[in-house]
Amino acid sequence: MPDYKYTAIDRNGAQTSGKIEATNDEQARQKLMAKGLMVTTLANDAGSAKPAAAQAAQAAPAKGGFTFGSKVSQNDVTIMTRQLATLIVAGLPLLRALELITKQERNPAFKVILANVADSVSQGNNLSEAMQAHPKVFDKLFVNMIRAGEAGGVLDKVLDRLAKFREKAERIQKKVKSALVYPGVVMSVAIIIVYILMVKVVPSFQKLLDGQKTEMPPLTKLVIGISQLLTVYWWATPILVFGIYFLLKQWLSTEKGKELFDRMIFRLPKVGAFVQIVSVSRFARTFGTLMASGVPILQSISITRDTLDNVVIAKSLERVHDRVRDGEPLSVPLEQSGVFPQMVTSMIQVGEETGQLPEMLNRVADIYDEEVDNAVTALTSIIEPVLIVFLAVVVGAIVLAMFLPLIALITKMTGGG
Repeated sequence: MPDYKYTAIDRNGAQTSGKIEATNDEQARQKLMAKGLMVTTLANDAGSAKPAAAQAAQAAPAKGGFTFGSKVSQNDVTIMTRQLATLIVAGLPLLRALELITKQERNPAFKVILANVADSVSQGNNLSEAMQAHPKVFDKLFVNMIRAGEAGGVLDKVLDRLAKFREKAERIQKKVKSALVYPGVVMSVAIIIVYILMVKVVPSFQKLLDGQKTEMPPLTKLVIGISQLLTVYWWATPILVFGIYFLLKQWLSTEKGKELFDRMIFRLPKVGAFVQIVSVSRFARTFGTLMASGVPILQSISITRDTLDNVVIAKSLERVHDRVRDGEPLSVPLEQSGVFPQMVTSMIQVGEETGQLPEMLNRVADIYDEEVDNAVTALTSIIEPVLIVFLAVVVGAIVLAMFLPLIALITKMTGGG
């Protein structure tokens, strides 16, 4: 494994250099980034040093090039935010930092967007104005925090705070997704097993039963009917699946449909508590980060509301916004909404009284981040036996439906003998 020489900037803005073992320059760059280092030059120990940004620029298409199939992920934006924060803290001018990040960006689509942002800044626009032109990449929360940092002259601190916020948010998102992997795999296997039983095994039993001219129980008739539907009208299965998916997607795209669905989720045992914990954690982290960055409270409430996926909590924040605008303290309408736990509203009340609301909100978020870990573990431990029992019941019902007529036939033959 070859050695690579590098120079980089650490999280504190200090320049450092050294060697690292890696199979190629991409792996070397990833290892250094994992250590919190922003690479400025990188070269194989056997070759001459070359700016890392230039290497990346050579590997990526030129601005305006062919970018079919590429898209900007949230992880791309998070990495860029951390890099920009590191460079600004290190004392680099904003435009120079943007140019350096643009040169080393590997995602062609994001490279073009960053080049446009840098070009807009070079023309005299603020960073927030330049980013606002790309709402699909930089959302309202991102733009408003940048704007608040520019207004207060603390862009470096806001960028660092924004990077930490996004990193923690992605960590929570990954935990939630990991909780859904196991149920998804089990359900996929269950569907495949049931489908094979229905189109391969059940028809064989049906031929055997038809030859015996015996009366079939209702359960057997139901299973055979479903089997015939899947074998004779096989083409209707994908149409039905996609039709249900499309109708469900259309229903969830409506405000009433999404609200009804979210209320149903809230009422589910264990699942509802899990969704509430994740939503409260996101609310506290987003709201606290905005407030700490200098965004006014009413604007922070509106932005936080727009970032939440749960319509029930988002609507409650609309009412909170109106009551805070009318002069009420934040904790009162939050408590009366019935959506937020008592501990959350109590801590927010203490934060208001002591003038440390942003700090208290971030403390709430830290507490609920730990709750997410516990909730994921608890939910997974419950889902596992439930899915196993579900699979056993479905497969057992099919097997029972096939053997009931045989048992009746054997009993009849035995009794007749």
